[in-house]
Amino acid sequence: MPHLDDTGENDDVVALLMQQHNHIRDLFAEVENATADDRGEAFRRLVRLLAVHETAEEEVVHPAARRLLQDGEQVVDDRLEEERAAKEKLSRLDDMDPDDPGFMSALRELRADVLQHAASEEQYEFPGLREKAGAQQLALMATAVRAAEAMAPTRPHPGVETAAENIAVGPVAAVIDRTRDALRKAMGKDS
Repeated sequence: MPHLDDTGENDDVVALLMQQHNHIRDLFAEVENATADDRGEAFRRLVRLLAVHETAEEEVVHPAARRLLQDGEQVVDDRLEEERAAKEKLSRLDDMDPDDPGFMSALRELRADVLQHAASEEQYEFPGLREKAGAQQLALMATAVRAAEAMAPTRPHPGVETAAENIAVGPVAAVIDRTRDALRKAMGKDS
């Protein structure tokens, strides 16, 4: 999988994550507007992006926010609760057939939650990181986010929202998820 930051220009973690939030918004629209034949493939890309993005935030960004922001504990706890709820919804949706009559309404509910979560990060977490972390630290965090994404699970794993949980469970989950992805692709089901 190419890096989620295909431009290679974002050496600032906040800019990188904002770009990814925009890509997530675009993928939700793509899934919603896709034909029945293309919806599954577009949804697979969305699931993968959400899974690796959230894992990287949980491993890199949230721990830094806890340390750097004056109210970091509360800000991060609120974001982790949003992420847990979104992972549960995404996991249920991931088990559904995209042609299921309830799929689109569940997708729209997930979309609203994910976009509200992104807006909360952009309002409560990212400005403080920009203010408190220097350019070098923001660049190092962007590099760390890319590394975490490269090794992250590609499916949602509700209940795994902290850096420690991701480090303990993530590598095994990532191998299983990536094997599952390869099998799906080999069987021609979707990517």
